Amino acid sequence: MSKKLKDIGIVSLLTVVSRVLGLTRDLMSAAIFGATLFMDAFVTAFSLPNLFRRLLGEGALTAAFVPTLQDELHERGKDGAFRLLSNVVSWLLVVAGACVLIGMLVFSQIRRIGGEEVKWYLAGDLTVLLFPYLICVCLAAALGAALNVLGRFTEPALSPIWLNLAMIASLGMAVLMAGNGELVQVHWLCAGVLAGGAMQAAVPAAVLVREGWRPRFDLALSPRVRLIGLLMAPGLFGTAIYQINIYVSRLFALSIGESSATLLFYANRLMELPIGVFAIAVSTVVYPLIARHAAERNYVGMAADYHKGLRLILVINIPAAAGLALLSGPIVRLLFQHGHFTPAMARDMAPLLTLFAVGLPFFSVSSLTTRAFYAAKDTATPVKAAALSFGVNFALTLLLKEKWGAMGLVVASTVAIAVQTTALQRALAQRLPGMGLRELGGSFVKVLVGTLAMAVFVASGWQGLQVVAATPRLADALAVFVLIPAGVAVYAAVLWALRIEGRDELAAIAVKMRARFG
Repeated sequence: MSKKLKDIGIVSLLTVVSRVLGLTRDLMSAAIFGATLFMDAFVTAFSLPNLFRRLLGEGALTAAFVPTLQDELHERGKDGAFRLLSNVVSWLLVVAGACVLIGMLVFSQIRRIGGEEVKWYLAGDLTVLLFPYLICVCLAAALGAALNVLGRFTEPALSPIWLNLAMIASLGMAVLMAGNGELVQVHWLCAGVLAGGAMQAAVPAAVLVREGWRPRFDLALSPRVRLIGLLMAPGLFGTAIYQINIYVSRLFALSIGESSATLLFYANRLMELPIGVFAIAVSTVVYPLIARHAAERNYVGMAADYHKGLRLILVINIPAAAGLALLSGPIVRLLFQHGHFTPAMARDMAPLLTLFAVGLPFFSVSSLTTRAFYAAKDTATPVKAAALSFGVNFALTLLLKEKWGAMGLVVASTVAIAVQTTALQRALAQRLPGMGLRELGGSFVKVLVGTLAMAVFVASGWQGLQVVAATPRLADALAVFVLIPAGVAVYAAVLWALRIEGRDELAAIAVKMRARFG
């Protein structure tokens, strides 16, 4: 467990750096563009290559690739694993390249459709520019998955850092080009995406070469390549449902009115901060472990690692959700209300963040639960859950978007992910022995008690700050930089007093770190 916690800590630390850079990127783009036509078009255009990225890279392919590569490594060693990697990368280049060519061709013709608003034409033009990003990021996902199987987590965790650094640099150029108009500025932002994608693919490839991989173009249909294809088929459909769900929501947001798509994007990015920092880090480290247990048919070990990962996710993300919901206003105002991002935009964005926060624990849990099915080579069940989620989201979106606007879209997606997560966990408990949640009951109660104590402290503290602070801006700053750390301390103290599971091991690790660095 100590080794797993160390790996999780490394991935979490690098993900914190990535998320801080991502937040810097978002703050810069908000200050430069605000929530306007150009940013609405960019986030809508960027959604489509990301949709295909998750379909071909981080979604069904990675889920099918990791356990299969784990089996190959176990049976034939590194040489066999590297041959399989070359097979997969070759097929990925062909399929992703074909998707890029078709996508660019289709969206290059969008201006032939007459009578539409300018924002739709602009979104189509930017989609053409951004589509090549798909190839690089799909390769990066496959190469990063291979490194994870080899027990290397640092380099894959660096991947989003390269994208964020490239986009920050391109936004710096956009500032210098302010006199040339917003279209030139948004083109620089697109250039940053493409440069970052190239770095995301190049770095893990170089690391694998140092590990002994000799890449070659190989389209041979080996038994394990065919197995990956068979495992991908239902998983691809399930992932497609979820990603199409997101893309349709972005299109609905673009149709509602100016700024809705951008505000939804920024609110979702803030909500994803705790998911990316810890939940995805846990899932990334735990997935190869439970995949190995599944390959060995060691379901006792698989359940133990699954429950440890789930406990870590809940310990972090339940209080994070409460904190985001309670302090959404000061967080949004302090971070985003600069430059072209107006007070009215911040006021409209805050309730979106609150609603997204409600769904945070469900998003976090579903990541690990889905991977547990993939580790057992069951890709059909996640498809059914995703189809259910799509139906719920689409129906609620149609029902609520006219009355509640952007908030209706968030309510729909939050209810949908809650339904999906519940269905997945129930099916997992029935599918595999020992995978129910009864073992986590005590931990869950302790987390809820700690979260309640923190919420009371934060809510009362925020009320007091609004009375005693000299200015609203000072109140917001104190809420973010003082109240949040104090709330975390209250939560941690309650969990420590309640002897949350894993406390003694964490304390032992802390003693070792103090001895090593002190």
